[in-house]
Amino acid sequence: MGTRRRLDAAAIAGLLQVFLFHFATPQSFIGVNYGTIADNLPPAASTANLLKSTSIGKVRLYEPQPDLVAALAGSSISILLGVPNADVPNLASSPAAAASWAAANIPTTVPVSAISVGNELLNSGDPSLAPQLLPAMQNLLAALPAGSTTKISTVHSMAVLSSSDPPSSGAFHADLAGSLDPVLDFLHQNGAPFMINPYPYFAYASDTRPETLAFCLFQPNPGRVDAASGLTYTNMFDAQLDAIRAALDAKGYSGVDIVIAETGWPYKGDADEAGATVDNAKAYNGNLVAHLKSQVGTPRTPGKSVDTYIFALYDEDLKGGPESERSFGLYRSDLTANYDIGLAAAPGTAAPATITPVTVQSTPQPSRGMTPTGFCVTAAGVPGTTQGQQVPQTSSCYLPAGAVSRRADAAVRRLVWLGVFLCLVTLVHK
Repeated sequence: MGTRRRLDAAAIAGLLQVFLFHFATPQSFIGVNYGTIADNLPPAASTANLLKSTSIGKVRLYEPQPDLVAALAGSSISILLGVPNADVPNLASSPAAAASWAAANIPTTVPVSAISVGNELLNSGDPSLAPQLLPAMQNLLAALPAGSTTKISTVHSMAVLSSSDPPSSGAFHADLAGSLDPVLDFLHQNGAPFMINPYPYFAYASDTRPETLAFCLFQPNPGRVDAASGLTYTNMFDAQLDAIRAALDAKGYSGVDIVIAETGWPYKGDADEAGATVDNAKAYNGNLVAHLKSQVGTPRTPGKSVDTYIFALYDEDLKGGPESERSFGLYRSDLTANYDIGLAAAPGTAAPATITPVTVQSTPQPSRGMTPTGFCVTAAGVPGTTQGQQVPQTSSCYLPAGAVSRRADAAVRRLVWLGVFLCLVTLVHK
């Protein structure tokens, strides 16, 4: 009996390790975008030390940054490396050109999770780039060293969607099919993710009601029902993500993962930029981090988190356009935080599950649409583009209907694991 008890105890100890591993091991990552349209950025070594002091595990570079890559050597931080749009024709011109670019720019001292060939290229306003995208991706893939795990992809804006309201109706623009469909097949064939830039901030900018702000900031709200799927949404991020998922599924690419290459919220804006405040930026980014860490997933894909890069590490003071374009930074150039969203690496600094809602204005702002009809899924360019192009924002917003959230699947699975463990503990003491 004593031997059996020891064996049972050993078995339970093993299961306990599995149980703890299940909860302790992150199954998603939080990344950050490193934009360089600025003249006051800290030295690369200082930026690397800042990143190492956080729980950020991935950094997106819009173009090669040799100094920063060198400073990150030996850390656990990997990079999503960007190919500037201007370099795409060269990569598409020949396998030799792609091999030369790869040799010069793909680091060997830091892991490269993926390479983005272009940024929002299909909506860049330059129609000559679209037919060169796939050849550039193919040539760069062929240029990778044997056995490389680096994925080749490209980043899109939400403007590639023709329909996103409700999320289950998500569909790509038919007029992009000639360029987009071969890219989707390339991603499918090579196990690469579909990368996109959703910004709930722009959705709120077109409908400044308090309930829309709460929906965009992951704050308490009645929920919004997708009548076609019967699913209830409690935040804009999930609605946008599921619209993308629906568009991929409709094309037959349910196995292609999604990566959020950019999302964020400005902490400052011009007088007519509703919602661009420190409190709202802290609420969005902090609640986003908590949402991702919870592993709850989305209504369409419960229990499956998504790799997400927050825009951005620093402000970019040389950007044109409205004040908000220069006010997305999590940190100032002196390395102090604009606001805290729980990214410090030290224990006990995780972002809270819910940040206290802030008081918001309930009156319409000038030039803001106030006839909501959908989920506010914007179809537009976003701040991260290195081309600095300003694309008009467009969206429509859904009038909330009271409903109960249906996103408890991940929590249920955790309870099942806990129940199994407790049952085993009871058995060993019998």
